[in-house]
Amino acid sequence: MGVPVLSRRERLRAETAAEIKAVALRLMSEGGPDAISLRAIAREMGMTAGAIYGYYDTRDALVSALVKDVYTSLVDAVEAARDALPADDPAGRILAWGQTLREWALVNPEGFRLIYGDPVPGYQEPEGGAAAEAAHRACAGLTGLVAAAWPQAVIRQPGEYDWTDFDPILVGLVREEFPELPPAAVALALRVWGRMHGLVALEIYGHLRSQVKDPARIYLDELRDLTRGLGLDEKTTPRA
Repeated sequence: MGVPVLSRRERLRAETAAEIKAVALRLMSEGGPDAISLRAIAREMGMTAGAIYGYYDTRDALVSALVKDVYTSLVDAVEAARDALPADDPAGRILAWGQTLREWALVNPEGFRLIYGDPVPGYQEPEGGAAAEAAHRACAGLTGLVAAAWPQAVIRQPGEYDWTDFDPILVGLVREEFPELPPAAVALALRVWGRMHGLVALEIYGHLRSQVKDPARIYLDELRDLTRGLGLDEKTTPRA
């Protein structure tokens, strides 16, 4: 089945919607989350306020669209990096996921801050919205990586968890894809995510480069420590 051909009007509308989102991210990078407003974007683009409302009827609708695009871009990137390595190399796949997270964040710092850092004042994400869906997808992907390590990692996990400790939507995704995994594996996946995220956040917010000449080296060492803690050996040489 071929790709649908858009009419000229549809193409122009899609291009304008994309430009609105690009301007919104730029305004956020320059002035913080408060700078995202439909009227400010309309001024930047030479549009009337009424015209921009034809694309996004509220600021929250625009922010939701931004979050969806940004989060999906990130998850697509880390999943592609993971899947480029064989399933029997869980350490390599974890390293690829983590390194790609950092590389994506460095290229998309405004997007990283939007989904992981600075909240847009007054923004209320719709229930079951794009951010939650993408976050669940990311966590399910990480849980898959943990699943490969679970026979070794399980003996290292303190405490006990129950499925009620986690979001029901996430639980449904994990139990459907990994029916044999216990709830403690989800907790471990979240901890893995936290360790990947921590140094990246320090770097994006400017707290790391003033302390170390090579943040990439520090980050790779953290990922390697993480995989060793899971009882995994590297089969693939990670990117330097």
